[in-house]
Parts: sequence; structure tokens; C-alpha cells
Amino acid sequence: MLCAYANGDVKEIVVPMYEELLALYPPSPSFTADDVRTAIKARQHPDPVFIVLDDDPTGTQSVTDLPVLMAWDVEDFQWALAEHAPAIYVMTNSRSLDPHEARRITIEAVTNAVSAAQDLDVTLAFATRSDSTLRGHFPLEPDTIAEVLASFGQNVDGVVLVPAFPEAGRITVGGTHYARVGKDYLPVSQTEFARDATFGYKTSPLSEWVEEKTGGAIPASTVSTPSLTKVRTDPEGLAGDLSSLANRQVIAPDIAAEEDLRALSLALIRAEDQGQHFIYRVGPPFMRTRIGQEPRAPLTSQDVMRIRDTSGTPQRPTVPGGLVVVGSHVALTTSQLDDLRSHVELARFEIDVATVIDPDAREKHIQTVVNEAIAALRQGSVIINTSRRLVVGAGADESLDISRRVSDAVVETIHRIVEEVVPRFVVAKGGSTSSDGAARGLDIRHARCIGPMLPGIVSLWAAQDGLAQGVPYIVFPGNVGTSASLTEVVRTLER
Repeated sequence: MLCAYANGDVKEIVVPMYEELLALYPPSPSFTADDVRTAIKARQHPDPVFIVLDDDPTGTQSVTDLPVLMAWDVEDFQWALAEHAPAIYVMTNSRSLDPHEARRITIEAVTNAVSAAQDLDVTLAFATRSDSTLRGHFPLEPDTIAEVLASFGQNVDGVVLVPAFPEAGRITVGGTHYARVGKDYLPVSQTEFARDATFGYKTSPLSEWVEEKTGGAIPASTVSTPSLTKVRTDPEGLAGDLSSLANRQVIAPDIAAEEDLRALSLALIRAEDQGQHFIYRVGPPFMRTRIGQEPRAPLTSQDVMRIRDTSGTPQRPTVPGGLVVVGSHVALTTSQLDDLRSHVELARFEIDVATVIDPDAREKHIQTVVNEAIAALRQGSVIINTSRRLVVGAGADESLDISRRVSDAVVETIHRIVEEVVPRFVVAKGGSTSSDGAARGLDIRHARCIGPMLPGIVSLWAAQDGLAQGVPYIVFPGNVGTSASLTEVVRTLER
């Protein structure tokens, strides 16, 4: 197979399948979610409430029935803590922000969360939920959390790095992080994700990736990398590794299955109960296993209907069509969009990227899309997608600025449409599209994550306020599923 590396070289390499990667390791342990819940109940000290700072909203795809915040004032955390949930997701959308702004909102969110928890006498732990293909602000976000906690008198012993997302084909084996491409598993630095204009990287072993991202401040030799054999067969040794961490040392264990995440969770619970304090830098399924949730079966059309039935009488006219908004540009999203258009009859409108970043042409173009989409929604469902040609800047900062301007145009389009009519559903495809669409497009401040639309991926939210109360809101990541996944979700929503 031909593979493009992050440095631009193209080489022919032999890539393994899942079974080949794991052939030399013992089978997955037999731990269940009930084992984790039992360990939580047996703790000497109450389990903390996890504040999950999600750098885009797709992290909720692996969890069920948890509060979601699109804003993070003290009062927002008080609302969420009053839900008595084991974890609270906070949609910072920091992956779309520059480092200065990402640091600012991280400080703000952590400070306000701690203040709210102190008022209610609640113990917190913090996670930064980020991309399973290693894109995002690392080490900035864990470092910032640790600095804020230190100002409140709490030291951090270790940073737990677990990007694995087995359902989506992202696993860590032999210290190297892999991403599934077709049936093959590529070291993640050999995938399109490593060539990200803002968060690109050149290494796949997680210890070397940490060294690369910290500019050598954290040498690879200091990163603890428990093997898959230890995770699966040596719980005492794994707990010992965690208990020995100090001074924010990074630990990046091998993870290849849900049961591995449970084994890690049990070891973490033991270490935490002995007084260790961690910050977590994790992929989507980690929090599910750490709080003892089972993977939920995908929601059915009947489940979706029950959400619609709670809406009450809308103040705007309800239309029969649903709204599918596609902002992601990765290759998988484009194939999903093509599949949807070939199997489901929907009107399609395009937000042209080159036009909306032109100040003179922007307003007329957006309003034209809005008017035509509203008319089409009165007849049936509608796709609004950004043009498929990716426009990037000369550098990372300029590329981020273009992304923000495009996101602003998408948000404005959503907002103008839903101010006028209530669609049957809203699907937001892509991380920034989902986050900005919820917070600014639909004015959602508080929501509940109900569950997944597909096994382990694609989340449905029920808004508690804003323009989308009673409208199923689907958070659909850009880079998960198969070519048919978007089609499958839309068909469920249209039943």
C-alpha cells in the first residue's frame, strides 16, 4: 500500500490488520461496567464529579444521559452539578481557537467549576477530551488546568494520556498509536490527520509524540508507557505505575478494546482512592468506562420521537424537513455526503468558502442560502454544506482565522433559518460545526446528551433552552463511521 507521511514522502509500507497487531498479546480482560461501578461504590472517598473540557462537541458520542454546557459561568456549573451526574461535559470548542484563546477559556472554565463546586462541597476531577487522532492543544490544556488547580492548593501527580477510541479504529499498541484506514491499521503519523494545517505532527509512538509536542520539555524517556500485556494481566502493576507518578508525569498506556479501558479505570480508581490526583487527556470512550457506563445501543426512531414530543408548542412554524449541516472537510465526510445524496432525496445548498471569506460578497451569499433553504424545508429535508475545496492560509494562524470565518458563516446561516422555522431535526457534521451550531446557531446554553445514533459514535442532544428545545440535535464528528453512516442516521431521523 502507498502511504503519505507527514513530511510529504510517499512510501510503500506493509500495514497490519487488527488481529495481526494483537497476535502477540493476551486476550482482553473480562472486566465489565458493573465491576467499575462496584469499585466506585467501594471507595473510601466519594468518586469525584468529572469536568470534561471538550475541545469540540463530539466527545459526548460515547456517553449517555449527562449534562452538557455550552457556557461555563459559575451559574452554569451550579445548574449542571445540581443534576447529580458523575460527569459534566463543557463544550469549549478550543480546537478551533488559537493557543492564547484556548488558554484563556480553560482558565475561566476551571476557575468557575472549582468555585461552583466549593459552594456545593463537591469534589472535582478534570479531563480534557480531545481528538483520538492526536489533534488539539497539547500540552497547553493539561498544563493550564494544572496551573489553575495549583492556585487552589491542589497538586497534580500525573497526566493520563489515553487517545484510544476502539470503536472508531484508534488504538494504542506497543506504545504506538494507530488509526484504522479501511481494514488496515496505520501508525497515526502516516494518516491525513497528521498533516493537519494547525495540529500536524510527525511521530506515532505516544512517548515521542509527547516529546515532539512539548518541544523536548518532556523527553520521551520520561513518559510511562504500560504495555498491553500489563494492562490486561497485571492490575497490581498498572495501579503501581499510576501510584508512582509525581510532578505531572505523563502516562500513556496501551489500549485496544473497551475492556482495556475498564482495566485502566479500575487501576485509576484504586490510585485515586490512595490520594493520587490526575488530569486526563482522553478520547471519547474513556469517560464512559471511568464512570461505569455500558455502551448504549443506538437510539431508534421511537427514541427520537419521544424527544420531539417534549417540545411543547413552538412559537415558530414547524416544517416537515430536517436540516443537515456539513462543515467538515475530511475525505470520509465527503464520501458520506455523496452517499447521502445518492440514497435520500434532499435539497442541497452550498456555502461557498471563497465567497464567505470575502467581506463584500458574504452577506448576499448567506441570505440567499437562508431564503432558499427555508423554502425547501417546507417541502422536505435539506443539506447545507460548505464547498468541498479546502481553503487554507499561509500558516497555522491564518488557517485558523479562515476556519473561524467559515464557521461564523455556517452559524449565521443556521441561526437565521431556525429563527424563522422549526425543523424536524438538525444534524451538524464536523466538530466546530457542531459546537458553534449549538451555542451560537441555536442559542443552546444547557443540554443533555441522550445517547448515540450509531454504535459508540454520533450523539443526540436534547436542548434545555434556546431555539432548539424539542428539536433533536445530532452531533456528528467529521472523521468517524463508514461512507453510509450519515445516510443511516438521517433515515432514522426521518422515520
